[in-house]
Amino acid sequence: MTEPNAASDVLGGLLADLRAESAVLDGLVAGLPTGDWARPTPAEGWTVAHQIAHLAWTDDWTALAARDPEDFGASLGGRFTDLPAAGADPVEEGAREGAAAEPAALLARWRAGRAEVQAALAAAPAGVRLPWFGPPMKPASMATARLMETWAHGQDVADALGATREPTDRLRHIAHLGLRTLGFAFALHGLPAPERPVRLELTAPTGGTWSLGPAGAEDVVAGPALDFCLLVTQRRHRDDLALTATGSVATAWLPIAQAFAGAPGKGRQPGA
Repeated sequence: MTEPNAASDVLGGLLADLRAESAVLDGLVAGLPTGDWARPTPAEGWTVAHQIAHLAWTDDWTALAARDPEDFGASLGGRFTDLPAAGADPVEEGAREGAAAEPAALLARWRAGRAEVQAALAAAPAGVRLPWFGPPMKPASMATARLMETWAHGQDVADALGATREPTDRLRHIAHLGLRTLGFAFALHGLPAPERPVRLELTAPTGGTWSLGPAGAEDVVAGPALDFCLLVTQRRHRDDLALTATGSVATAWLPIAQAFAGAPGKGRQPGA
């Protein structure tokens, strides 16, 4: 059992890494001319503004889940069942509505929202499971999910702007989440949960190897940590990544890997 101080240290480290990842993306968009906020990103129909609006929208929900879980459930039911058009996607609606704001206002909203997330998660009891769109999560897992989303949508923005971000060891959090969601990815595709575990052997951005998963596992995924994170966030196609899969479970997993909640995404086309 994790001691309270240890759990607090883990969460504190995650929140610090989330701040750092957010600052990288903030640096990409803070000085953009107004017209560049309308640049299309690799996500179909989404501009740079849509990407930031989505992060701000999700931060709003995250803070609500941490501050008032009961209100989160009530708001979720109302928001998702009372949409302006039949069959409308609330995620798309949130991004569209947010992207309609002036860039300066949108940036200020995102900055305020992510500060609120920091405060709300830091104040939440370490052992409590917070409600979410997928399975409930503890504050540390919620912080990891926010880091993953920030990094992934930041990749979309970087691609749109032709920018290259330096990979950091913060990717370890995303790799860990990617492995933890293996069963979730199979379930999303109507497949039974694998009976054998998978081990990751990833080359860290700063050198060395990250070994995640049980030692001696027959199924292994190996390659650069950056490539694995691009895969599980569906920011690059499997064919464009230097990843190898050993074993039937690992081989079946890579094409459907998904570290984020929601329906299976379309992913990227080879070479895109």
